Amino acid sequence: MLFHIPAAVSLGFFFLPPIFVEMAVGLLLAWLVAHVLNRTGLSRFFWHPPLAFLGLVVLMSSLVGILVLPP
Repeated sequence: MLFHIPAAVSLGFFFLPPIFVEMAVGLLLAWLVAHVLNRTGLSRFFWHPPLAFLGLVVLMSSLVGILVLPP
């Protein structure tokens, strides 16, 4: 089973690489999760919140890449 990975994503007159869109969506999802963690007070369990946010960005970007752009 072959999947077609687009060479570029078209946003109006802009052509962006798929990894850029993947990282942007991952960043937005990580920001949303971090916001929820801050609101509920669960972020106090993180030793280094910026490092945890970076981990969330990597995790969310990977999930978007796996679910939206299958290998």
